[in-house]
Amino acid sequence: MKKVLVVLLVAFIMIQFFPIDKTNPTPTPGMDFLTIKKTPPEIAKIISTSCYDCHSNETKYPWYSNIAPASWFLKNHINEGRKHLNFSTFATYEPKRQAHKLEECIETVEKKEMPLESYYLGHQDAKLTDEQRKILVEYFKKMKEDTERAMVF
Repeated sequence: MKKVLVVLLVAFIMIQFFPIDKTNPTPTPGMDFLTIKKTPPEIAKIISTSCYDCHSNETKYPWYSNIAPASWFLKNHINEGRKHLNFSTFATYEPKRQAHKLEECIETVEKKEMPLESYYLGHQDAKLTDEQRKILVEYFKKMKEDTERAMVF
């Protein structure tokens, strides 16, 4: 049993030599969702606090991002989040894709699928109240309608 613990400890120490890249892509304010949609400050704060760590190029890495293998899981989660929806590059999406992404935002917020429960463990401030969810859903619906209306012309 002692040998197993020593091996596990050595393995844990060894994997610490493989850190994740915590470099965020350079911000491009002219392409950011909050900027292009002229999001009101109170709504922008909710979106920034609850969505931007995983769905933008403005990730704030927590303390546990320095400890493997948790850091690897975190980095993969961020990469997947950005791949699925990146608010920092929202302006690069075609209008049809923007409308689709907004529809997904509406659905995931309504169904309480986002933010993920696991995200709350280290980010209690990201937990959305029912009122905040309602505000976000209404805002995303309005942005989707505006985007679809602009596609007609």
